Parts: sequence; structure tokens; C-alpha cells
Amino acid sequence: MANDGPASSHRTDTSAALRSAIYTRFGKAAATSTRSSRARRRDRVPKRSAMASRTVDVTLVSARDLRDVNLVSKMEVYAVVYLAGDPISRQRIATDRTGGCNPAWNATVRVTVPASGAGSGALRVLLRTERPLGDRDVGEVILPLAEILAGAGDEPIEAELGAYKVCKVGSSKTHGVLNLSYKLGGVIHPPAAYYQHHAAVVKTGEPAAGYLAAGAAPYTSAPPPPQQLSYSYPYPCPPPSMTRPLRISSR
Repeated sequence: MANDGPASSHRTDTSAALRSAIYTRFGKAAATSTRSSRARRRDRVPKRSAMASRTVDVTLVSARDLRDVNLVSKMEVYAVVYLAGDPISRQRIATDRTGGCNPAWNATVRVTVPASGAGSGALRVLLRTERPLGDRDVGEVILPLAEILAGAGDEPIEAELGAYKVCKVGSSKTHGVLNLSYKLGGVIHPPAAYYQHHAAVVKTGEPAAGYLAAGAAPYTSAPPPPQQLSYSYPYPCPPPSMTRPLRISSR
């Protein structure tokens, strides 16, 4: 028992030193990770120019010399316009049932796009034909946002008409021309409350109180349920019949 004292003291000192080393090492790593995560959250706060948007009114005028993908019947071509990568923005142009390979629409759709036009965003115009056994792709036209918004300021811009080559879907081969025009709307900036709310969420993980208070609607209690109407019968209920039921023997 005399030797347990120094050994126990040595083990205690070793455990304390090990705990201190672990705390020092992982404590610093945790602090560094916390600081870096805060910096990343600050970088994610949106800037006004990055979150601004504008509308693009695309008018499909007509097309000519389209590739005929129907073997027997005449093509009935329609168009689908949307922002590439955003299926929610899909809008369809009515079908031309008489033009065949040279359809005409003169129809306009409106698509909302980022105001900056930075990156690889593009408007896609997909031409398709209706068929009894399933519609089929005819061709497509890709309009890069960088070209549409090049040199555009914050003010609206009048429509510009142009002719664009129709490419086979998934290929660079061209067959036909699509005539269309596009008109730019003015740049729209989100309200300042949006940035305050987003900054509060990024920093603390909880929405700003002012943002919630602005969107909160006054609460009113539900109306009481309608009262049940009671009806009285003017005559007393007839007494039960005293006549015994007729029994039919099975014999």
C-alpha cells in the first residue's frame, strides 16, 4: 500500500496533462472553425445588385424552314419559353395548327431573370410539335442573358427584333430560323426589410423581430358555432301498437 501513493499521483498528473493537451488542441480548432463559419455567413449576406431582378417580354413572331419531324401528318408547332435551369418559369405559346414547317404565333410571354445577367444563365425557347402518340422536339434557340442584358441600364428598354438559327436539341446542327423580339423591364430591387431579415438569419439563425412584426397579421378569435334550432312536434307521439305480430309457422 505504501507504493500506491506515488503511482496514483503520477497517473493523476498524466491524466491532467492529457486533458489539458486535448483541450488546448481541440479548443483552438473549435475557435478557428467558429470564426471561419462566421466569416462564411457574413459572405453569404446578399448584396442589392446580386438580388435585383427584371422582366423580359419575349415575343415569338414566326419561324420558317423548320425540320419536319412528322413522318405522315403535318406538324403543329408550339413553343415553350423558360429560364434555363428553372422549370417553374416555363410558359407555353399556343399551337399553330396550319403553318406546318413555317408557323406563326405573334404571342408574348414574360420571364423574370436576374438583373446582372452574370454567369451562364440563358433563356431557352423550345419548339415542339403535337402528335397523337406524344409530342416531339423540333428544335431550340438559346439566348444567353449576358447578350440580352449587355449594356442595359436600370431603365426599361424597348423591344429588339432579331432572327435566330434553330438548332437541333442537344446538337449544334441548325435547321430553320426563329423570328422573335425581347423587351427589358426596369430593374427591381427587393425591399430593405428583406436584407435585414436575411442578414439576421445568416448571423443568428433566427429571423429579425421587425421582419416578423411587419408581416404578422392581427389575430382574431374564431366566430362561435351557429346555434342548433329546435323543432317541437305539435302532436304527441302515438302509443306503441298493442297488436301482437302474426307468427307464421314453418310447418
